[in-house]
Amino acid sequence: MGNGHDHNHGANKKALLFSFIITTVYMISEAVGGFVTNSLALLSDAGHMLSDAISLGIGVLAFSIGEKTANYSKTYGYKRFEILAAAFNGISLLVVAIYIFYEAFGRFRNPPEVASGGMLIIAAIGLVVNIFVAWLLMRGDTKENLNLRAAFLHVLGDLLGSIGAIVASLLIIFFNLGIADPLASVIVAVLVLISGWRVTKDAVHVLMEGTPQNLNVDKIVNIITNRPQIISVHDLHLWAITSGQNALSCHAVVSSDLTLKEIQNILDELERALSKEGIDHITIQVENPHNSHKESLLCNSLNE
Repeated sequence: MGNGHDHNHGANKKALLFSFIITTVYMISEAVGGFVTNSLALLSDAGHMLSDAISLGIGVLAFSIGEKTANYSKTYGYKRFEILAAAFNGISLLVVAIYIFYEAFGRFRNPPEVASGGMLIIAAIGLVVNIFVAWLLMRGDTKENLNLRAAFLHVLGDLLGSIGAIVASLLIIFFNLGIADPLASVIVAVLVLISGWRVTKDAVHVLMEGTPQNLNVDKIVNIITNRPQIISVHDLHLWAITSGQNALSCHAVVSSDLTLKEIQNILDELERALSKEGIDHITIQVENPHNSHKESLLCNSLNE
């Protein structure tokens, strides 16, 4: 299982690195184009691409730091830095969206002159760049890895921003609809706001040691308690160390007549069964009925 995780880790890091280089180069070009054409849609897209470049760079840094081995100071290693990076990226998406709303409000009242032809060309190039970067990131594990998903959502927001800028420039060219520029910005800002909220919420859930969304608590409890030698389970905890690395710890009360070898066989069976459910780190403390202690309210309710 470790080799598969390491392979995904390397592929995700490489996808982020290439995406960071491409995004940074184009972001500079788009920012210049936005100033020259006086387009808020382009400038907001360039601003979002700046946050993309930062988020992609932080994502690469997070993967690099996450590769550091565990030590006495960080016994789980540095994997959770990826979740911190995802949280930062999610919050930055929210900030970018709010700023675009603020800028667009002023332009709704006084729509400025926009060089729509230049805006269309730059936005079209941006669309191609964003599609390519999104494709690069999609080749990684955007479903399970929260750090990569946060970066992907940044790029997806950019892609939508480019589409919005293209539509706005066409409306200005053919219908002289100056309000289309800030309107396109607002639509993109709403989508960015939703993405930012979702990824921030998921990152906070991991940081709060919440139960991983891909784990079914009832199923996990049944796997453990369905063995006749196990009387009950308490102090059960399920959490994620980082994306794709789940952990479990619990106390299992077993029959007092079991030998050490029988207990070890049960633990081996449980480890195999739980690993199939996506749990990598498993710690089960075995107790006999005479010295067991039930302290957790959650675990009491699980046994009722």
